[in-house]
Amino acid sequence: MLKKTLHISSSPHITKGRSTDQIMKNVVWALLPVAGFSVWSFGWNALLVIATATLASVLTEHVLCRLSKKETTVNDYSAVITGLLLGLTLPPTFPLWMAFIGGVVGIALGKYIFGGLGYNVFNPALVARAFLQAAFPVAITTWHPALLDDRFTTIASSVFTWPFMAPQYDVISGATPLAAFKFDGVVTPTMELAFGQISGSTGETCAVIIILGGLYLIARGMMSWRIPAAVLLSAFLLSGALYMINSEVYPSPVFMLFSGGLMLGAVYMATDMVSSPITPAGLWVYGAIIGILTIVIRVWGGLSEGVMYAILLANAISPHIDRVIKNRVYGTNRKMKVA
Repeated sequence: MLKKTLHISSSPHITKGRSTDQIMKNVVWALLPVAGFSVWSFGWNALLVIATATLASVLTEHVLCRLSKKETTVNDYSAVITGLLLGLTLPPTFPLWMAFIGGVVGIALGKYIFGGLGYNVFNPALVARAFLQAAFPVAITTWHPALLDDRFTTIASSVFTWPFMAPQYDVISGATPLAAFKFDGVVTPTMELAFGQISGSTGETCAVIIILGGLYLIARGMMSWRIPAAVLLSAFLLSGALYMINSEVYPSPVFMLFSGGLMLGAVYMATDMVSSPITPAGLWVYGAIIGILTIVIRVWGGLSEGVMYAILLANAISPHIDRVIKNRVYGTNRKMKVA
């Protein structure tokens, strides 16, 4: 007679054998529809920018691993995610040489200098975006209209600008929805915001597709739903309170949620497993900080957008959140003393 053995062990109890590269691969799959829609909106320009940022990220990771005499880690897909996210935060006619430098900086200074995957303090894609914001402020704030008729037959001259040369733009659109409201008081219709019929970065496209990608990762247990929920809820509540105080000065909370990079940042950047807290309560606090800081910067800051800085600041205090907010061990109180 066959006897069954019951194995009893201490926690943690692993129930699903998912490796890092499997999780990262699913994140890439979730990002591809977002990138695809951006290409549909902005044509070959967006494809070249996203592809260049991704190529630079992967190539930099491979070269740094070889120089360090380590096995290459490009197969874990983390560098691909960094490149995709960076490309989605850039204008569609951003010069390719600048996008390439961004990919190098994101991996070298945002990830590898800290020890590689699992050790980076900040989101590497946002480190690269912050560098490009400081180094090339004009190019990174020059926008291109979406859904032009010739977007698949022509490529903007600025895309192929020679390194260290000032780009020349064929077509320049008006301000982004956030800038248009902040500086001109113009409100973009919600449907245009939700379905990406606007000028802006390549990732400011279809909020619906971004949400669906996030739901896919949450359903597969590869993303904590608490972070995007906390980011969007806190942003909605703060902007809603301001809107109730004075609707002529402050935009509606729906406008705040669907404009700019808030949706992309909440779903794909704030949820970075390395740079975010690990406790359930800590995730809520972390997400709330991002949502509140985003609205504060948008409303009272000198810039029209604040998602990037909000997430980077939250990344910086994430370890402190973990130190303050700890899971209570069974049989002890919150101060870890025996109850």
